[in-house]
Amino acid sequence: LLFAVVFYWTPPHFWALALLLQNDYANAGVPMLPVVHGEDATRRQIFLWTLVMVGVTVLPCAAGLAGWTYFVGALILNGVFVVLAFRLWRQPSRSRAKVTFHYSLLYLALLFVLMAIDAA
Repeated sequence: LLFAVVFYWTPPHFWALALLLQNDYANAGVPMLPVVHGEDATRRQIFLWTLVMVGVTVLPCAAGLAGWTYFVGALILNGVFVVLAFRLWRQPSRSRAKVTFHYSLLYLALLFVLMAIDAA
């Protein structure tokens, strides 16, 4: 399940970064999503993958591997991520992409801290 969390976290994280570095990827010939399918498609995919990620992050609770501390904390972290991804999708800007990218780093770290606290 930890692998699944990281797996589904990766697209929103890296696509937010790819929005920031789109020109660099294009110049280097790296076929990242914003280069291949454009910024609108990338922002939509960030939002959709974030929704899937929310479901995956509650699986440890459903499997009985995490308790209420993790569940409540994960819901709060997920809520912020969903709002950021939605705003990036509907009100695109470089600053929103930057905030979404930086939050994704904090998000994953805090999610794993919650798992550790919950296990203790």
